Parts: sequence; C-alpha cells; structure tokens
Amino acid sequence: MTLAIIDYGSGNLRSAAKAFERSAREAGLTTAVQVTADPEKVRQADHIVLPGVGAFADCWQGLNAAEGMVEVLRESVLQQGKPFMGVCVGMQLMASVGREYRDCEGLGWIPGEVVKMDPEDQSLKIPHMGWNELNIRRPHPVLDGLDNGTHVYFVHSYHYIPENNDHILAQVDYGDALTAVIGRDNMIGTQFHPEKSQSAGLNLFSNFLKWNP
Repeated sequence: MTLAIIDYGSGNLRSAAKAFERSAREAGLTTAVQVTADPEKVRQADHIVLPGVGAFADCWQGLNAAEGMVEVLRESVLQQGKPFMGVCVGMQLMASVGREYRDCEGLGWIPGEVVKMDPEDQSLKIPHMGWNELNIRRPHPVLDGLDNGTHVYFVHSYHYIPENNDHILAQVDYGDALTAVIGRDNMIGTQFHPEKSQSAGLNLFSNFLKWNP
C-alpha cells in the first residue's frame, strides 16, 4: 500500500511521515509513505493526506500553485473514492470558504466556512494551543480507540463550521464546542495534529491506513 503526503510548501511533513511510518510498523502494515509534490504519485497512491499550517489563503494558493494537484485530488478523492485525510489547515481546505484576512474559496468537499475563533471567555488565549480533550459525537473507523477525554494537540486560531452538523465527528471545548474532527464518505479531517498527539495520534494514523471506506 502507498500513502501520499502532499508537499505544497506547508507544514512539517517529515514529522507527519515519520509518524505514519511508525503507525504502519506498529500495526504490522506494509506501507510505503511518500512525501510528494508530484500529482502522478498522488494519483497512484492508495491513501492521501493533505497537511497544512499557516493561513488558509496561503495554503490554498500553494496547493493551486502545484500544477495539476487540485485536479488529481478531485479525481482521486471524489471520483475514485480513495481514503483522504486533511490535517489542520489541510482539513480546513475542505470547506467552501475560509475567512482568514479575506474570503478565499476552498475545495468545497464538506460545505461550510472557516472563521476566526471568538470565545466569550476573554481569558482564553488565541491561538488555541496545546492539549485538549476530544468529545466524540459519532463513531467512525478512523476514531476507533479514541474515547471522550482523549488528549490531542491543537494549534489554531480559526475553526471549521460545517453546514451540516452530521459531518462533525468530534468536537473540542475551548469556550465553545469547536469542530475537532470532520468527515463524510471517504474523507476525514482533524483540526488537531495527530503527529504531535503521541499514542492517540499514532492510533488514529494506523486506523486511517486500515480504513477502506
């Protein structure tokens, strides 16, 4: 099996690749993990991961600057139904629009918007940075073994509000109930960083590698 982690100039891809390699090894899976900017390698992969850190618009611009990548993603994920995971801003790019600095369209795969966090409790610092507890709303194969109260690691100032709440798989409480995991069909996304979330993150990654939606 081949996993493609898309390199479009955003994120610490090596740490994600190492975490996936460890997850595969510990789960007894034979998985070739590729960090790639080559759309053809993404087309040939069995599973696809889109990472992302920084501003929504910058990530969207970077993704579109990788010639042919958005087209291959649409072909592989929407038409062929390959398992897809977005991480942090990579998850947010599945939205219809991001409203960071300016309105910027996204992939539109899970309709919704990405907006600035504005907790009523002004003592809560933005960005939301550090460990927080998951609240699982819906069971999902990629979340097997993660329970309510599982600690995972967040770094974000904006959050994803989907049009359909059924697409929210897990939330996190930071002043408000914020989307922590989103998904539909063959797509899943995490606002937190599994590669920084120790055993919980490794468990999630191995579940994703086993997932055959």
